[in-house]
Order: sequence, then C-alpha cells, then structure tokens
Amino acid sequence: MTHFLVSEDNPAGHKLEDILGQIRTDILRRCLKITGDHRPEAMKVLANNVTILEHLTEAINLAMDSTRILDRAFGPSQSEKGGPPRIGTA
Repeated sequence: MTHFLVSEDNPAGHKLEDILGQIRTDILRRCLKITGDHRPEAMKVLANNVTILEHLTEAINLAMDSTRILDRAFGPSQSEKGGPPRIGTA
C-alpha cells in the first residue's frame, strides 16, 4: 500500500508530480523568508535549497514524462476509481 501516491489501495492518493510540486512550492516560500539574511549559514541553506529546487524540477519533469508514457500506452489511470494498475502487479 502507498501512503501518498494513487494506487488501487489508496485511490484518494496523489500523483507523484503533484506531491513534488507542492514540496517545491513550500521550499520556495522558505527561500523567500531567508533571502535577506546574509549570515553565512543562511546563505548556505539558501544555496542548498536552490540546488534541491533544481533536482525537484528534474524529478517533476520525469514524473510527468512517465505519466504521459502511461497515458499514451494504456489510457488514463483508473486507480482513483479503484481500478487496477496500468503496469506491474497488484
């Protein structure tokens, strides 16, 4: 069973790209709060967050690509309605 992602056991779950997008938004909000803090620690945390944002954007793009591949090959997901997975085993 998945805790966050849509699956036949969790039809109310979310798409991976949606969760990653929400995390990215939260990190951006945190970044805005520390941009005026010029202490070395704050600047390093901000730099780390920018790198994390870049990785999250790459992950979101990969997740969206996977969704497009599955949609093209097997049609829209039916997991939200309790349907079987499009690939893999139940």
